[in-house]
Amino acid sequence: MTGTTPEQGGAAEPRLVIAALAPFYNFARQISYPLIRVTVGGTLLVHGINRATIPLSRAAEEMAKSGHEPAMAFAILALINETVGAVCIISGLLTRFFAASIAIEFAIISIQFFPNGYAWARHGWEYVFLWGLIFFAIALRGGGPYSLDRKIGWEL
Repeated sequence: MTGTTPEQGGAAEPRLVIAALAPFYNFARQISYPLIRVTVGGTLLVHGINRATIPLSRAAEEMAKSGHEPAMAFAILALINETVGAVCIISGLLTRFFAASIAIEFAIISIQFFPNGYAWARHGWEYVFLWGLIFFAIALRGGGPYSLDRKIGWEL
C-alpha cells in the first residue's frame, strides 16, 4: 500500500498483516469519505423532510420559544440547511458552504442544549455537538474526489 511517507510529513502506512486484503483496503479508502458524506447528508435530509411537513410559521414559533430571533429567519435557514443543504452534501455540490452553515446551526443548538448537560438522554448537547463536528470536518475537507464540486472543477 502506498501512503504518506515520513519525508512528506506523515507516517508511512503500516504493513498489512494479511497482504491479500490490500485491494479491498485500497477500494475502501476511496469510498469511505463519500460514504460518510452521503450518510450524514441523508440522515439530515430525513430530518429536513420532517421539518418541511410542518407549517413554517409553527417552526418559527418553536424557534422563538427557544430564544432564536428573528425566529422566521432561523426557521427558513434551518429548512434550507436540512433540505437543500443536505442534498448538496450528499451530491458534493457547494459542499464546504453548506457543511459550514450546517455546522454553525448545530453549534447554536449545542449551546442551546448546554444547560441540560452532556447526555443526550437528558436533551443535552452530546448528540448535536457530534453531528456538528462531523459537518465541520466535511466543511474542512470539501466534496472530495467523488463529488459534483470535483466534477465541475471548483469549490469554495
